[in-house]
Amino acid sequence: MKLLRHSIFLSILFVSLPSSHSCTPNDKNALLQIKKSLNNPSLLSSWNPRTDCCTGWTGVECTDRRVTSLTVSSGDVSGQIPAQIGDLLDLRTLDFSYLTHLTGNIPHTITKLKNLDLLRLKQTNLSGPIPDYISELKSVTFLDLSFNQFTGPIPGSLSQMPKLEAIQINDNKLTGSIPNSFGYFVGKVPNLYLFNNKLSGKIPESLSKYDFNAVDLSGNGFIGDGSMFFGRNKTTIRIDLSRNLFQFDLSKVQFARSIVSLDLSQNRIFGKIPRQLTRLRLEHFNVSYNRLCGKIPRGGLLQTFEPSAFSHNLCLCGTPLKPC
Repeated sequence: MKLLRHSIFLSILFVSLPSSHSCTPNDKNALLQIKKSLNNPSLLSSWNPRTDCCTGWTGVECTDRRVTSLTVSSGDVSGQIPAQIGDLLDLRTLDFSYLTHLTGNIPHTITKLKNLDLLRLKQTNLSGPIPDYISELKSVTFLDLSFNQFTGPIPGSLSQMPKLEAIQINDNKLTGSIPNSFGYFVGKVPNLYLFNNKLSGKIPESLSKYDFNAVDLSGNGFIGDGSMFFGRNKTTIRIDLSRNLFQFDLSKVQFARSIVSLDLSQNRIFGKIPRQLTRLRLEHFNVSYNRLCGKIPRGGLLQTFEPSAFSHNLCLCGTPLKPC
């Protein structure tokens, strides 16, 4: 009899104690509201109110009973990002990607996510301006808003995000120039991916002091001198300034030995190809459709690239083009 009472007591105790894996009621309710706002897609069919959201719900990860990661990707999702996203207060990763029927803009309630480290809203149909209040996410290190329909200027306030390491806002419809404030990042200088927008104007001279790891400004309408991204003492690995209207003398540029990918094609760059390029371990190289002249320096890897990487210049000659 005593053994039976002891077993009943342990059973009651076990049932009454919360599981270390079960999510909190607040997080669960927020997720169910998000599912409803996204029109109950089949992608989220596992989000059953009778089950625990931390142990089987698609795209949900938890730490200490709090939802810390939410990934909704490649599914039949439609609607807008609901305001309830801001109720997942411990969220560190928010990833809504490859959702072509996700529309609207980024809700202001996202600023409640003070622990957010990664924000990826990639290849959706989000539109309107990129909101200034994104900069209130002071813990974000990786910002990816690429392949959307965002319009208007780049918010200068992004430079005030102290932990930002990468800005990917490429493949949108952004207009205007690179903000002057980008010359004064408060934290680590991020990788800069702004390609395939409708940006224009000159690059702020203040960016010349930075040692970017990667810069891709291709497919815009930038003008003036783009050579400030280069420097002998920098550690830049990849630079793509192609398909713009940059004008500078290539023969005067000092290149970092670390560069492995360099694309300057389809600009108005003039001068000669400097011999210094023969000392780089280039994996990708293209200077076609510019105003370059002179003999292509021999040595290194330059002669391993196709003639098309040098074609359509004023008067370049030498291998792999015709002899001088």
